[in-house]
Amino acid sequence: MGDPWLTIVGLGEDGAEGLPPASLAALEAAEVVMGPPRHLALLPEGQAERIAWPVPFADGIAQLLALRGRRVVVLASGDPFWCGAGTVLARHFDPGEWRALPGPSCFSLAASRMGWGLESVLCLGLHAAPLSRLRPHLAPGARMVLTLRDGDAVAALAGVLCEAGFGASRVTVMEALGGPRERVTSGRADALTGDFAHPLCVALEVAGPGATLPLASGRSDEWFESDGQMTKRPVRALTLSALAPRPGEHLWDIGGGSGSIGIEWLLTHPSLSATTIEPRADRADRIRSNAERLGVDRLKVVTGAAPQALDGLEAPDVVFVGGGLDGALLDWLEARLAPGTRLVANAVTLETEALLLAAQGRRGGDLLRIELARAAPLGRLRGWTASRPVVQWSVTL
Repeated sequence: MGDPWLTIVGLGEDGAEGLPPASLAALEAAEVVMGPPRHLALLPEGQAERIAWPVPFADGIAQLLALRGRRVVVLASGDPFWCGAGTVLARHFDPGEWRALPGPSCFSLAASRMGWGLESVLCLGLHAAPLSRLRPHLAPGARMVLTLRDGDAVAALAGVLCEAGFGASRVTVMEALGGPRERVTSGRADALTGDFAHPLCVALEVAGPGATLPLASGRSDEWFESDGQMTKRPVRALTLSALAPRPGEHLWDIGGGSGSIGIEWLLTHPSLSATTIEPRADRADRIRSNAERLGVDRLKVVTGAAPQALDGLEAPDVVFVGGGLDGALLDWLEARLAPGTRLVANAVTLETEALLLAAQGRRGGDLLRIELARAAPLGRLRGWTASRPVVQWSVTL
């Protein structure tokens, strides 16, 4: 196998001056250099043909594929495989066609400016993602390094922090790190002013009295907007325990209500995915809003009734039925789900409870009856107010 025709070079804000010998040699041997106009402007003139990478980014893939067979260098920021373009590019080529010569990432540069141990810092690429993804991580004392889309996103970030009650957070804006235009500006989120220019990243030290999203399943019901149709906190904690999420798994949450089960599933680990199926359009919209606000906008919401709405969806590893359970849906799931799929269903009516009792007789699995009571005023004293019992069936098909 010969040398790869494509080299992905990580470029810093100091241009060619900061490149190691291998990267310089790749540029000198290149027939074509392709990259954003800002990166191309950082390089001295050379013999190679220069092609500006178009916007949107995906439009440049076809241009790059057409250059196959020539010696091509693609310029990327810092480390192309840390919140960079490298991951997108690599999936379009065979391993022997390309190589990567990374530079220092903005995360490494920012941590070194702050004197922070990078292993204890949360690094988030928010240059192409909503700022709401910060929400699960906002806790006093947390340290983060964030990439942002542009200078205007700094004010948007400050707004997010203030709205969540963390306006006292220290925000350090770092522009053009490692280059001659490097500038560092620091201030509280609720007082930060100024004009900032791309490229930039932010070092964030969270402070303030805002509410911190708990790490354990069974978060307070107050975190979820709802019309009352939701799996309440204690039952939700037991349900998530029964669902037993494992890295990389995909969940179907059938009868989403407020989306609390799917959202808590996704909050467990960033590798998890989920699809919520909800027949009512207003509730589906509310689920999307809850998911975005709590930082798990990757929740897919399907508006429709099961089982019809299940056709064509990505196959699940785990299925939860929290609403709309009937004989037709249960028959569909038993007939269509792959062996090894875990199924958890909750019933609150006598009719659905009877379905689960019969299913457990056919399929086995565990039956759990959940009976809860809360202390409530009783005249001048207090007494127990019981909730409707919930019967839960969990099984591996």
